[in-house]
Amino acid sequence: MAAMTSSARPLLNRRLAEFGTTVFAEMSALALRTGAINLGQGFPDTDGPEEIREAAVRALRDGRGNQYPPGPGVPELRTAVAAHQLRRYGLSFDPDTEVLVTAGATEAIAAALLALVEPGDEVIALEPYYDSYAACIAMAGGRRVPVTLRPHTEGPARFRLDLDELRDAVTDRTRLLLVNTPHNPTGTVLSRAELAAIAELAVERDLLVVTDEVYEHLVFDDAGHLPLASFPGMRERTVTIGSAGKSFSFTGWKVGWVTAAPALVTAVRSAKQYLTYVASGPFQYAVAEALALPEAYFEDFRADMRAKRDLLAAGLEEAGFTVFRPAGTYFVTTDIRPLGATDGIAFCRSLPERAGVVAIPNAVFYDHREEGAPFVRFAFCKQRGVLEEAVRRLKGLGAA
Repeated sequence: MAAMTSSARPLLNRRLAEFGTTVFAEMSALALRTGAINLGQGFPDTDGPEEIREAAVRALRDGRGNQYPPGPGVPELRTAVAAHQLRRYGLSFDPDTEVLVTAGATEAIAAALLALVEPGDEVIALEPYYDSYAACIAMAGGRRVPVTLRPHTEGPARFRLDLDELRDAVTDRTRLLLVNTPHNPTGTVLSRAELAAIAELAVERDLLVVTDEVYEHLVFDDAGHLPLASFPGMRERTVTIGSAGKSFSFTGWKVGWVTAAPALVTAVRSAKQYLTYVASGPFQYAVAEALALPEAYFEDFRADMRAKRDLLAAGLEEAGFTVFRPAGTYFVTTDIRPLGATDGIAFCRSLPERAGVVAIPNAVFYDHREEGAPFVRFAFCKQRGVLEEAVRRLKGLGAA
């Protein structure tokens, strides 16, 4: 019997009406159908450290986490997260009241926005933004206000934040700033001066801030990552989000976390408990061990990704793209206009047939689609041989 529906009202909640299948699903399906090399979705094609994988196996065998773990996360992981923040950044968090484990960073973002945003509140996000930001703001009933990072090609090519534009975007209805650094998809790492200006604005206007810092261990210059919570006045108003998937190459484990002042963690936990409640039990114990790995692991991880960045960026330049070499993350954004193209969506849909490579069009990360139309993102978190073959194929574009 057919399901009963009302012709007067769509089935999908109107807050989500603008969101269809994610571009990642579309492009990954295209890769499977065509046999193309998938440099679209950002997941590694090799596992992370063997000893951490074995730690997960050991937890499974020992019966740790096979049943529901504690709602805030297992104590071992909360303690490890707090120790990591103190050791690396000098930020002290109480593992019992200021750390919350989540089902990946995506759930942390959703729980934070659902908890902290009321219908009608404005949320400022740096555009282009990770696609779940827009959906989570919509589900919370908020209104997203994009502030666009714009390309600059004088000196090292990069996308930059206009601090005046950010300040002008704040109104009496602004509740929260949603900041991502290192930034996906552009690879921009906000400077100390930019972060200080954001902090001053948040304090001046009494704004909450959610910072997505999942690529904290993939900053390629010597300065390293600077958490926004470490700036004056930010400790009590910032929800910081981290992730094991990006730092240890186990994206399928879905282990993320929030660090914040007790009142903020309590608020986020109130929303999170009705999403997954808990997840990834045995993997939480393994991630606790991962966070305690020696510094040599993080240095080697960063050096490996830097070499892959340079390999892919150089190949893309030789293929005719304008390349914005990232200061962080494992993505390279390119401009396709030197190749005679202007529509990144059409370019990416045709690329598997033309070159046997899948990429992501940056336009899907913009409210202002025209701003992102000529930009395309490639992931370099793949084996070196895969990147070399992708480069070889892409160099044939000019002759196609």
